[in-house]
Amino acid sequence: MDKAPVLLLAPLPEFLLQPLLAAYECHDYFHAKDKDALLAGVGAQIRGIVMAGGSVSPVALLERLPNLQIISVFGVGYDGVPVDWCRAHGVRVTNTPDVLTEDVADTASALVLMTSRNLIMANRFLQAGAWLKGPFPLAHAVRGKLAGIVGLGRIGKAIAHRLEAHGMRVAYHGRARQDVTWDYFDSLLELAKAADFLIVACPGGAATRHLVNVDVLAALGAKGTLINIARGSVVDEAALIAALQSGMIRGAGLDVFENEPQVPQALMDCENAVLLPHLGSGTHETRRAMAALVVDNLAAHFGGKALLTPVC
Repeated sequence: MDKAPVLLLAPLPEFLLQPLLAAYECHDYFHAKDKDALLAGVGAQIRGIVMAGGSVSPVALLERLPNLQIISVFGVGYDGVPVDWCRAHGVRVTNTPDVLTEDVADTASALVLMTSRNLIMANRFLQAGAWLKGPFPLAHAVRGKLAGIVGLGRIGKAIAHRLEAHGMRVAYHGRARQDVTWDYFDSLLELAKAADFLIVACPGGAATRHLVNVDVLAALGAKGTLINIARGSVVDEAALIAALQSGMIRGAGLDVFENEPQVPQALMDCENAVLLPHLGSGTHETRRAMAALVVDNLAAHFGGKALLTPVC
């Protein structure tokens, strides 16, 4: 049986790449030196795409793949996929939800603890030998503080449960009130005013671009800390840098950025920010589970079966 031709739009780990190479005729668009030549040669044959959660499949590319049937995203976020276009052209889209929920929620709760207790600065303080001259300055406890979660999906709920275990109060903002015990705010500005930690856990994309802007940061105020484990596009990065520099907000804990992997030097220079290289789901266990789901979705599609995790 002939292998279905598949286009790879992102660098992939070996534990995903090897099963793909075994099952499909893979064409590496991401690393191709002459992408136009690659598409001219195989574009009409391509039946599937594999991409990462942070990568993009623009319409201009998809229009050069007349026999495309499926896009399988190695990640929970699919804001880089033109879903409406895919739906209109009969292209199926899948992602890898659920399997990364717990690790991303762990990362969010870790960022709350790192920012509140100044743990990164404390580590540097010790390694610089400063402890020999006196104790590290006092930080802030999380117990009793209000965690305002923006986007109460699977990940948002998992974050809420973790922070409750730390003695925090929880409230949330989203498109609609849910059947949960936590307080609901229909205004993001009002949630920001009330919150000690504003935790961004909503989807990315055009609908949420710069949802957290200067007004939201001003409402969060000098007592507040911003945590973002969603997408960098949700936060106005320039406004955030200015807020950190001026003391408009107390601090920030970020695992995502607007132009990854590029991080502004001005942001890296902010001592009141904890910055991580988008490692929310970065464990062996979770990434292997995500890879297996990518492979299983492709196998289901090309085998004429229902997708395990359909987006459309």
